[in-house]
Amino acid sequence: IKAMREMIVSETSEQREKALAKLEPIQQADFEAIYEAMKGRPVTIRLLDPPLHEFVPTDPKDIEELAKEMGLTVEHLNQVIFNPMMGHRGCRLDVTFPEIAKMQTAAIIKAALAVRSRRPAWKIVPEIMVPLVGEEKELAFVKSVIDKTARKIIKEAGSDMTYKVGTMIEIPRAALTADEI
Repeated sequence: IKAMREMIVSETSEQREKALAKLEPIQQADFEAIYEAMKGRPVTIRLLDPPLHEFVPTDPKDIEELAKEMGLTVEHLNQVIFNPMMGHRGCRLDVTFPEIAKMQTAAIIKAALAVRSRRPAWKIVPEIMVPLVGEEKELAFVKSVIDKTARKIIKEAGSDMTYKVGTMIEIPRAALTADEI
């Protein structure tokens, strides 16, 4: 939760990437465990869709402690907590902060490659789901981040692994634009 909080209160890309570097190995370990548990069967991993306000405290004492721990003022932290990136759910989080999609894609692909090397008989094809897409442009943008990241990691690993990227029609706007999406 500490790394998630660091990501949420980050004001710069550099600060966010530092927090994401802490999250990536945690995510990768989780994804490796999922691939292992599924024993080569298909796995779809949904990109982060955190209701960010649920990761930050609301009690004044907890806010003061967290501000001190993170080297922030209580005023600054209150600003983040009481306006916690509203509207930044699903793919909009990745559109605004593509480094989050990049980190998750890296964790997903690295996990698949690691499990595949331990279990060569399993046909692992990562399936990455972009959440809460409302229009084609959002999906296209996030998919471009995913593709660039995944291709680089797969190439560096000297692998021929393939992966899939998609979404689920889950919000009214998406239902209206499903043919384009």
